Amino acid sequence: MVKSKQLKSRRLTFESLESRELMAIDFAGFYGATNLQTYSVDGTGNNATQIKWGSTNEQLLRLVKAQYGDSISTPSGSNRPSARAISNAIADQGTQDIISDRNLSAFTYAWGQFIDHDIGLTPTGTSERMSIPVPTGDPYFDPNSTGTKTINTNRSVFSETTGKNAANPRQQINTITAWMDGSMVYGSDQKTADGLRTFQMGKLKMDASGMLPLNNATNFPSGIVALANDSHLVPDNQLYAAGDVRANENVELTSLHTLFVREHNRWAIRIAAANPNLNDAQIYQRARAVVIGEIQAITYNEWLPTILGPNVMPRYLGYDPRVNPDLSNEFSTAAFRFGHSLLGDDIQFLDSNGRPTQSKIPLSNAFFNPTIFKTATVEQLYKYLASDPASELDAKVVGSIRNFLFGPPGAGGFDLASLNIQRGRDHGIGDYNSVRGAIGLPKVRSFAEITRNQEIQSKLKSLYGSVDNVDLWVGILVEDHMPGASVGPTASRIISEQFNRIRNGDRFWYQNQFAGQLLQEIHSTKLSDVIARNSTLKNLQANVFVFDSNIEGTIFADINRDGRRTPNEAALAGWTVSLIGSDNSIVSTVVTGRDGRYRFQVQNGLRTDSYTLRITKDSNGSNIANGPTIRATINRGDQFVTNADLGVSPAARAIPTPPPPSVASIDQFYSELGTTSRRRTR
Repeated sequence: MVKSKQLKSRRLTFESLESRELMAIDFAGFYGATNLQTYSVDGTGNNATQIKWGSTNEQLLRLVKAQYGDSISTPSGSNRPSARAISNAIADQGTQDIISDRNLSAFTYAWGQFIDHDIGLTPTGTSERMSIPVPTGDPYFDPNSTGTKTINTNRSVFSETTGKNAANPRQQINTITAWMDGSMVYGSDQKTADGLRTFQMGKLKMDASGMLPLNNATNFPSGIVALANDSHLVPDNQLYAAGDVRANENVELTSLHTLFVREHNRWAIRIAAANPNLNDAQIYQRARAVVIGEIQAITYNEWLPTILGPNVMPRYLGYDPRVNPDLSNEFSTAAFRFGHSLLGDDIQFLDSNGRPTQSKIPLSNAFFNPTIFKTATVEQLYKYLASDPASELDAKVVGSIRNFLFGPPGAGGFDLASLNIQRGRDHGIGDYNSVRGAIGLPKVRSFAEITRNQEIQSKLKSLYGSVDNVDLWVGILVEDHMPGASVGPTASRIISEQFNRIRNGDRFWYQNQFAGQLLQEIHSTKLSDVIARNSTLKNLQANVFVFDSNIEGTIFADINRDGRRTPNEAALAGWTVSLIGSDNSIVSTVVTGRDGRYRFQVQNGLRTDSYTLRITKDSNGSNIANGPTIRATINRGDQFVTNADLGVSPAARAIPTPPPPSVASIDQFYSELGTTSRRRTR
C-alpha cells in the first residue's frame, strides 16, 4: 500500500479540539458579562440612526436604475428571446459531467445556499402570473410540438408603495434580515425564534437523535412554524422546522441547519457549565452570538476566498455607521445565483473513508424530502459534500434542475435557468453592460470581450444581437474567470461589494464585538471544526470547500527486478497507466511523459476510493494483459500520493534477462522491450 503525504492536514478529533478551546477561551470575561449586545430578531436597531437598515421587509437596493418595459413595472426583455430558448442554447449541460477546474467541492454550493438563506428572501407572489414561452418541439416541455406550452410561475412580491410611475418604479423587498445574523438558524421574527427555543438552559429544540425538530403540534404546541413545502411529497408535519422556511429545500441544506443547531446547543452546555448564574435567555444569547460569529468567520475567511480568490475582499477596518447593508437587486436576483451552476445531478451518501453506504439518488428526489434521513445520516452527507467535486462554475446547469418535470414530458415543470433569467426581467434588472458600467468596470464592445469561448460568443450574438441586450445572470456566468477565482469580474465586483457592506455596516460584527482569545477562537474556526465537534465524522480535509487530491508516480525500467527504482534505471515515456476503482472498472487512463511520470487528478475522475494502478500499454501502444500493479487509497480531499512508482521487468514480458547495468545494457533493455524512448535519471 502506498503511503500518502498530507499537506498541512489537521487531526480533526473531538478531544483535541475540545482541549484547544478550553485553554483558549476567556470564560469569565465573556460568559459572565452582562453588557453583551446582540442582534434583534427582525434586524432593527443595529444602526442607531438608521434603525431599519438591514431589517425585515426592506426594499432591495439598485446598482442600476430599473429597466422595466414601461419604466414602471412591466417585465423587461420583450425584445429578447424566451428565457427557455436561452436556457436551451446556453445552459443545457446534457449528460456531461463538467467538474470544477479549481477542485471546488460540493460544500461550496451547499454553504452558499445556507448563507443565502441567512441574508435574503424575496418570495414569489400569488396574484401575478408570469409565463415563460416554451420553444415549439422542446423535448421536455413541448414534445408534441404544440407551440402552446409555457413554464409558469408568479411575479415576486414588492413594496405596495412603489410601481406608481416612472419616478417611483416597482421595488422588490427582502422579507428577512440582510445581516449575517444566523437568521436561518434562529429566525427573523419573534414567533419563529420563540418556537425554536426550549427555554431551558439556553438550548434550541432538537429531536432525540440530534436532528431538527419536526414541524408538528408536539414540538410546537403554541403554533406551527411557517414552512415552505413546494413539492408536497410529505405533509408539513413531517418536514423539519428551522429559522428559515426553506430548510427542507434539499437534504444537503437540511444537514447544515442541523449542524448549527447542534453547535448552538454545544455552546449552551459549555456556557452554562462555566457560569451557573446565567439564566436561560443569557445563555441563549451568548451561544447565539458565538455561533453567528462562527458563521461570519467561515464565510469571510474560508468560503469567499475560495470563490473569489485571495485578497479580493478588503481588509476589515471596523464598523462604519454610514454603510447600508441592504441587499442589491443585482446581487440577490443575478450575481448570487451563480451557485446553481455548481450543482451536480445526484447526491451520494459516504462513510468516513468515502465509501458509499447506499445507492445515490437523483438531485430531483432530494427536494423537500426529509424522509431520506430515515436511512441516511447527516454525517454521510457531510462526507459527500466534502468529497464530491462541484460542477464547473459556468453557464451550464444539470438536468435535474433545468428539466424538472411534474409528470411525463409535456405535463409541466420548471427550469431553474429559465426562472433565473425571467426573474431578472420581472425585477427590471439592468442589462449586463449597464451593470458593468455602474460598478466601475468598462463596458464591453463585443461578445469576445465577455468570453474567449467562440462557441458561446456565437450563441450570444445569435440570441441577443447586441452586447447591450444580454441578461445579467447570463453575462455573469459566461464571462471569463479572473485569475485564481471561479467567477468573472462582474460577479466578483457585485459579490465583494455586497459582502463588504454587510460586514462594514454591522455594529455587532464578530470582529467588532469580541476581543482577545475568544475573538481568535472564532476567527480561526473552520467548517471542518464545527463538523468534527458535532458529528461522528472525523476524517475530513481542513478546508472542506476544496477537494484536491492526486496519485502520481514514475514508470521505470526495473532492470534488477526489485520493484524499487535505482539511479541507473531509466524512466519510460509513452506507457499507459490505468486507474482502476474498487469495483474493477477503469476510471481513467494516462500516458507517461518524457520523464516517465504520470498523474491522476480530480479532473481524471479521482475520488475517494481504493485504487489499483496498472500498466496496460507499452510505448508502442501494445496491450499488456497482466502489467505491473500498485495500490493506493484516497479517503479525503487533501491526500497526495506521490510515490506510486511502477517498474517494468523484462521477465514480465518474456524478455531475456539483461546483463549487469551499463549504458549499453540499458539500451539493449529498451531494444528488447520494443521501446525506442528512454531517459536515465541523474
